[in-house]
Amino acid sequence: MHKIISLICFLLPVLAWADQLQIRPDAPNRHVVVKGDTLWDISGKFFEDPWKWPYIWGLNKDIIKDPHWIYPGDVVFLDRSSGTLRIGEASPAVPAATAGARDARVSGDTTGIVRLSPRVREDLSIHDAIPSIPVAAIAPFLSRPLVIDEDTFKNSPTLIGAREGRVILGAGDICFAKGLTSKQGRQWQIYRPGKKFIDPDSGELLGIEAVYLGNAEVTNFAEISTISITHSLQETHRGDRLVEPSAETATTYLPRAPDSDITARVISVYGGVSQAGQNTAITLNKGARDGLEIGHVLALYHKGEVITSDKVNYTLPDERYGLIFVFRVFEKVSYALVMQTKLPVQLLDRAQNP
Repeated sequence: MHKIISLICFLLPVLAWADQLQIRPDAPNRHVVVKGDTLWDISGKFFEDPWKWPYIWGLNKDIIKDPHWIYPGDVVFLDRSSGTLRIGEASPAVPAATAGARDARVSGDTTGIVRLSPRVREDLSIHDAIPSIPVAAIAPFLSRPLVIDEDTFKNSPTLIGAREGRVILGAGDICFAKGLTSKQGRQWQIYRPGKKFIDPDSGELLGIEAVYLGNAEVTNFAEISTISITHSLQETHRGDRLVEPSAETATTYLPRAPDSDITARVISVYGGVSQAGQNTAITLNKGARDGLEIGHVLALYHKGEVITSDKVNYTLPDERYGLIFVFRVFEKVSYALVMQTKLPVQLLDRAQNP
């Protein structure tokens, strides 16, 4: 009886994982990692739900939060008994010359000995590691403040113009700004107020999307400070604002479902379009105050259509059609990357716990 109870206790974690994971019918037994792979893509080759990393990889949160342990050339094996993935390496064959030298030493024959000389040892850099998600798709969003509250914009330093009445400025141009003091740093980013994010349910102003224009450096602090534009992405005009650069956020993440129930709506598609596809950034009307965190995965739902049958209207069930990955969180809004979708993502579509 004790043995049976012990066996059940031993199998409980495996059974729990099996309940939460579904291996794809076409899942291979192994996958050789190549450059360009992501951990999400690799997980998706084996499992229906690639975002369930704590179960898929059998690792805890602290280890997998910084997953610099998978590199091109590694072999990913599927352990079907436990329903998890593990990393291994192909064992290279022992070179014939080395084997001959080893046999010669054992036999006492020194004619076949190969002389070895010091060699440089090569270690993989973390920069060669496979990323969690396609970092290139979100890189422009990681080091720039995208959502700024109205008061911050009103109180931020302002460009007031340039010499000779110039109104359009770019890289290398000198301009002037008010509101800067010598206590502040010399490096700034230039922004223009963009669209206002309004909560579709409550009508609350959630913030203002900042349109990034370029970088600037203060060359002289005064009541009217002198500014040099060092990088220009778009034309800079009088009235544009200076915002201090934000620290670059992490580029490795732990995909996971939120711990609490969250229901959000898509309030914007980056780039000003009305629909989004895979690897497109979208904005949600929920943020840190609502419990959203970097790495949270939410499912997308399209509102069911109303159909008429025998002069009676029926509302079809909402349709789940995709997954999004939250990668940047502000107080009242968040940015997410569309990871999987069967339909175009539309404004006001619902996002909630998967």
